[in-house]
Amino acid sequence: MKRTTISLIATTVALAAVTGFAALTAPDSGSAAEAKAPARMPVERSSLLCPAPSGSELSETAYTAFTPAGKTGVAKDGAANESKAELKPSAATLAAPDTETEPKKDGAKAGDAAKGVKKPGQDKALLALKEPGKPVAAKASGGETPALVGTATGSLAPGWTAQQTTTVTAGGARGLLGVSCTAPDTDFWFPGASTAEARQDYVHLTNPDDTPAVADIELYGKDGTLKTTLTEGIPVPAGSSVPVLLSTLTADPAGDVTVHVTTRTGRVGAVVRAADDKTGSDWLAASADPSGTLVLPGIPADATSVQLVAFAPGDDDADLKVQLAGATGRITPAGHETLHVKSGMTAAVDLRDVTKGEAGSLILSPAQSGRATPVVAALRVVRGKGDKQEVAFIPATVPVGERATAADNRAKGSTLSLTAPGAAAQVKVIASAGTEGGTQVVRTYTVKAGTTLAVTTPPVPAGLKGSYALTVETVSGGPVHASRTLALPQDGIPMFTVQTLPDGRGTVAVPEAEQDLSVLGD
Repeated sequence: MKRTTISLIATTVALAAVTGFAALTAPDSGSAAEAKAPARMPVERSSLLCPAPSGSELSETAYTAFTPAGKTGVAKDGAANESKAELKPSAATLAAPDTETEPKKDGAKAGDAAKGVKKPGQDKALLALKEPGKPVAAKASGGETPALVGTATGSLAPGWTAQQTTTVTAGGARGLLGVSCTAPDTDFWFPGASTAEARQDYVHLTNPDDTPAVADIELYGKDGTLKTTLTEGIPVPAGSSVPVLLSTLTADPAGDVTVHVTTRTGRVGAVVRAADDKTGSDWLAASADPSGTLVLPGIPADATSVQLVAFAPGDDDADLKVQLAGATGRITPAGHETLHVKSGMTAAVDLRDVTKGEAGSLILSPAQSGRATPVVAALRVVRGKGDKQEVAFIPATVPVGERATAADNRAKGSTLSLTAPGAAAQVKVIASAGTEGGTQVVRTYTVKAGTTLAVTTPPVPAGLKGSYALTVETVSGGPVHASRTLALPQDGIPMFTVQTLPDGRGTVAVPEAEQDLSVLGD
């Protein structure tokens, strides 16, 4: 009796599960051609993480948050009243006075200094977005500004973007540091970092969740894996941020390093802050996922030094063709036609002033057709000379896709770079309303195949007050890769920062589904 009862229950549960199964309808051989492509619907929730901007008391940071309006910015009926987009200080702060921690070399766990210490106003949002199409801004100063953790829901979630832009006027961290706040993930690649004595590179790990995360950091130099002192992973407490000085993880200084961040448990946002006493500092964002072909868009026309750093994470070596896409087409840098990247080793090449006064983008592709080996890559770009130099980084990035946004732009100083590595393309560029006033302006641009279009005067909102957002939408043609350079010179130093514009991931594919009882059989 007992066995019969269990069998009956199991059969009922199985029948309910199968009956409720949603599947693309394909009951007969002729229905495959009738299957529809998945519809794209707006996402209903987005998360962003902004690292602690600086340990310098001389720092001034501007935050800007924005959600584009339009078809992908409209949530389902009734969701508007439930929409929210806020960036709040991280729930935990580090005990170290400069907000940065160095793992001990005696085997102690990195991040032990991170403690859940609540501060007054911790739960109050620094930025709160009210509606799509209109950016909001806030400012902070000093070296105790914490990392920010944010969530957007409803109509404010699709394409939600935030940026922090920090100016440091003196000291080892001097420079203009810009970074687009990142979505949490479990895997990040950072070619272009360093553990050399002249560099102070920190990887910032921010945990958005209510449960702890544990992250691993692997370092790869020109000869392969660097031996590290880190054996048990880095604990990142719930809702907290942990900066780790890379040079304390290894006894082997290396000028060019690829950093690989993964998580054992949980997820984090990760970004590297690089500082050099001679060339200043900036943020190094993660490279696009390993791929056989990469695009690094937006090298300024007046770059005085361009260094390419690449890494092959797989088991095979990579032979790459190096090309610069300029205003009229692709050219091959003299003496640097190809780059050989050994498996598991970081390769670097100094391209010097490769742009020769003309803005461009670097395209890496397989040197031999049919032999594509996935790589990650980034550029270290310097402007200026002598003691008036400034550095920025350009990681490889994915196309803008349906649309992508740079949140923080000013009336002067912005340059938008658009690269069509394959077929020609047409894009629409939308300048949003300003944070304090102004009216949206729209322009359309055509990018020729194999070229980079440097828009040195992007559209500016009519009657602009404050800062504004630039959104790029693909209209037709092939894929377009984009970046935005923000230049804010100070005291003769050409301070600048470059942010790539990857797909804003404002929509998600949702297959058309219905119940299919035919799977039950006869």
